Amino acid sequence: MAEAVLLKPLGPVHTDVRHVQTSLDTLWDTSQIETRAYTGNVIALTTSKHLRRVQDALSGLEGRYAGRQIVGVLDGNELVGVQVSLVPQKGLYVERVILNANPEQLQGAILPLMRPATINHVWWAADDAPGGVLLKELTDIADQVIVDSLSLDVPPSNQYALADLSWSRSAGWREAFAQIFDSPDAAQQLGHITSLKVAYAGDNDLAARLFAGWIGHTLGWKDLGRVQFTAGHCARENGDLCEVEMSGQVAGGKKVRFVLETEGKEMCRVRAEFGDMDRQTEVVIPRMSLSEGLERVMSHPERATVFEAAWKLAHDSLGSR
Repeated sequence: MAEAVLLKPLGPVHTDVRHVQTSLDTLWDTSQIETRAYTGNVIALTTSKHLRRVQDALSGLEGRYAGRQIVGVLDGNELVGVQVSLVPQKGLYVERVILNANPEQLQGAILPLMRPATINHVWWAADDAPGGVLLKELTDIADQVIVDSLSLDVPPSNQYALADLSWSRSAGWREAFAQIFDSPDAAQQLGHITSLKVAYAGDNDLAARLFAGWIGHTLGWKDLGRVQFTAGHCARENGDLCEVEMSGQVAGGKKVRFVLETEGKEMCRVRAEFGDMDRQTEVVIPRMSLSEGLERVMSHPERATVFEAAWKLAHDSLGSR
């Protein structure tokens, strides 16, 4: 198999919806690669403002997740502009089709371009909530829908697997925090926890709320009224977590406190204080790029029941902010 460094992007070639496959076949002939991976479709719906960011994120995926990438740019007009390319991804070529049109035109253009009998990932990568019937039409045939579900108010569904990039973003924090309570003496303190503080970078608190929902569900809380959300200061991207602190007290007034906070870009300090214990360790929680977040949700589906419970608590908390 050819090495990734030897593969150069082929295209873009301007065409129309009817001749997409012919144009792609011509590019494949140019590549002189006979093997094509028909591993799935990823349909990304975005706007011209975010098009470059979306393309960069899709370029970081491996071809095994989706052999055809269809990008619908929603703020076009009734004249559908179409570009096709072969994009190298870790030693493979994947097909990319970019459609620039309005939502009504995209509605009829996208479905015929999807490869049949493969997994379909639909990613809503626009700021505004979906309107019209375009997203509903795509979710009817989607195996997975990737969306900022809290900001766009898209609840979990039995029809498809809902993946949330904010939930994915907190995965490393959830894993690191769970490891604190692998120690039996620490796990025994969970019943004494009465409050939680979650600090986040920038102005996006969605990952923080989903993380708090996970904690609240684990501890059996009915709501997130005892959670404090606050802007933090750390060398992380907008929306990443900076610090998590759980606290309470036992009989006699002794405090119980568990803290996980960033130190630098990826190193985090863990502190567990209870009884006569003051345990400190360090863990690495890598920063997650948009492409890495996409890869995670496409390759490691989360446990639906846990996510749905965390989502409900997080969604209900939005009315109080």
